Amino acid sequence: MGAVDLKHLPPPDLPEVAFAGRSNVGKSTLLNAITGRKALARASNTPGRTRELNFFNLDDRLMLVDLPGYGYARTSRDVVERWTKLTRAYLKGRANLTRCFLLIDGRHGIKPNDLAIMDEFDEAAVVYQLVLTKFDKVKQAARSSILDKTRAAIAKRPAAHPEILGVSSHKGDGIADLRLAMLDLALAEPRASVESGE
Repeated sequence: MGAVDLKHLPPPDLPEVAFAGRSNVGKSTLLNAITGRKALARASNTPGRTRELNFFNLDDRLMLVDLPGYGYARTSRDVVERWTKLTRAYLKGRANLTRCFLLIDGRHGIKPNDLAIMDEFDEAAVVYQLVLTKFDKVKQAARSSILDKTRAAIAKRPAAHPEILGVSSHKGDGIADLRLAMLDLALAEPRASVESGE
């Protein structure tokens, strides 16, 4: 299901993992690779196609959430601001959100708008894990350097998960590791409620 407003969100009764990333980072293609479905998420060469929060129920065990891409998008400023506001409200207010996988194009590394979204995750205390997409297009000799540079960039960020994953949606590299991380989150104990004092 898709939600364009917070009041349209599904009940928060399953653990959720969200996927975020710059427009055209390969998010839809990765979601299709993870689920083994060719058209679960619509992949497009046009940046900014995802314009709502899209929820996918994985066997009543885990909810996968596709967030609108940030950065460049072929749409009006008002629409982009509306997506951004909705995404921020979702991130700050969703108690069952267990992790956000932040997709970074492995060929280009972390960009300023990636740093800005990391600041928001840190402020909202949302745990996020970096996933380097299109990693098969990075030369083997350069991969260790890119991973080291990325680790250094998140080392002092309070909400950043320390493990960085390199994936290729087309070749399948790293997909099993990403699925395993999602499975661990699906099987984890629910987070204690702050309000109830548990």
